Amino acid sequence: MAKKYELPIVIHCREAFDEIFEVLETEKSEDLFGIFHCFTGTFEQAQKAISYNMKLGIGGVVTFKNGKIDTYLDRIDPEHIVLETDAPYLAPVPYRGKRNESAYLVNIAEKLSNIYGIPIADLAAITTENSKKVFGI
Repeated sequence: MAKKYELPIVIHCREAFDEIFEVLETEKSEDLFGIFHCFTGTFEQAQKAISYNMKLGIGGVVTFKNGKIDTYLDRIDPEHIVLETDAPYLAPVPYRGKRNESAYLVNIAEKLSNIYGIPIADLAAITTENSKKVFGI
């Protein structure tokens, strides 16, 4: 019998959460999983995305003064988070407005470490394990 391979979906949503949730509702199953890339939604949208077995991809926006997601992420268990750069876009503070690169991921991890009140090494371990689960590594 052939082994069944399941692949994650990656969704990049700016202002169409309701429409995306409608689609996810019609496709909802135990096999549905993935990442909401560059997540910038509300707390309620985060909870709904998680309910579809999706991880929240958190990038440089979490460091922005008006990014807003930093105001509620402490209410989202870090098991639902993966780190992202969105390079070459959305560089974190203090590099905002410059070309983003993978090296800046540490700035995102530091911000999340502060939000969750856990050592950066612990946050890195959790988010790395999360990404490994999503991509079957």
